[in-house]
Amino acid sequence: MRLTESVNPRTREIDQDTTLDMVRLIVDEDARVAPAVAVEAERIAGVIDAIAERLQRGGRLIYIGAGTSGRLGALDAAEIPPTFGAPPGRVIALIAGGTRAIT
Repeated sequence: MRLTESVNPRTREIDQDTTLDMVRLIVDEDARVAPAVAVEAERIAGVIDAIAERLQRGGRLIYIGAGTSGRLGALDAAEIPPTFGAPPGRVIALIAGGTRAIT
């Protein structure tokens, strides 16, 4: 497993780069995402299948996070009922700091 919440040494001094160098660095880092996801494809598929099976049995999906991760989970949970017609409460989000952390 790779750490995702640590300082990236490649971007440590991004604030000192020219705008063009910043953009190039961001593009280079973004290009690393798809191969990293591909390596975990079987695990990701397994998790999706497990969640789908539990939802089909009436279970819930609960996102738990803090900071940006928590806000993105809350956004995704809010999109599920209008987008997919799921009943409210089927997918929920818990975020550290509660409502204040979102607003």
